[in-house]
Amino acid sequence: MKKLDHLSEIYNLYDTFIIDLWGVMHNGIKLNQGAIEVIENLEINKKRIVFLSNAPRPSENVIDFLRKLKMKEKFLINVITSGEAAISSLKNYKFGKNFYHVGPKRDSSLFKGMEKNKTNIEKCDFILCTGLFDEYKDLNYYRDMFKNSYSKKLICTNPDLTVHRGNEEEFCAGKIAEIYKSLGGEVIYFGKPHKEIYDLILKKNEKNLIIGDNLNTDIKGANNLEIDSLFITNGVHRAELHNDDLNTVLQQYKVKTNFIQKELRW
Repeated sequence: MKKLDHLSEIYNLYDTFIIDLWGVMHNGIKLNQGAIEVIENLEINKKRIVFLSNAPRPSENVIDFLRKLKMKEKFLINVITSGEAAISSLKNYKFGKNFYHVGPKRDSSLFKGMEKNKTNIEKCDFILCTGLFDEYKDLNYYRDMFKNSYSKKLICTNPDLTVHRGNEEEFCAGKIAEIYKSLGGEVIYFGKPHKEIYDLILKKNEKNLIIGDNLNTDIKGANNLEIDSLFITNGVHRAELHNDDLNTVLQQYKVKTNFIQKELRW
């Protein structure tokens, strides 16, 4: 494991850079200008850039969000989300026809055109989880809701447990899935670190570097595929790293990484 001051030290070792968005390129409120400088330089050097996000929405919705943050259009060509990976399975009724949606109203774009199949938890074939309800942030609410319904599959479209919006930590769909599994329910995940989403990206005979701030998803995904990784430490795990040394935290999550940087910098 090597601490990097600059990505420019190693960029020429790789053909493709698979980069997380939230926590690396932006914090939910504004772009990380140091990371923007990185992708500007990667483009100049003819490197392939893919943004891979565990956002539980279609890729186009995340692209629109990045536009609002003023990311240049030329970088919005290769954006893949866990929501996009889930959509085809929903349209093909892979898990059944009728679903109960657990998540904020803003995620309804995930099942656009399938609204008539949305029903209550008693009548559904499966539970579609994109996050927490806007009005219910207490995790005990979900434990109570699921205690009589965990015989159905829960489809988790964002395996992340938490994210930081600015300096505020928020729970993600992965946290709800964790509760569901603890009750004995079966969870199907779409997104990092699961192999299927990388099948949409990886090309033969290319050397890849995965860059992310989440040990559970970005770095574990890299480990699962035996791909080199760069761990951004000032992201989702920053509070843990403030209290414990890096090697201890890596051991806790049972992962390893090739490189570390506090923030993505060229």
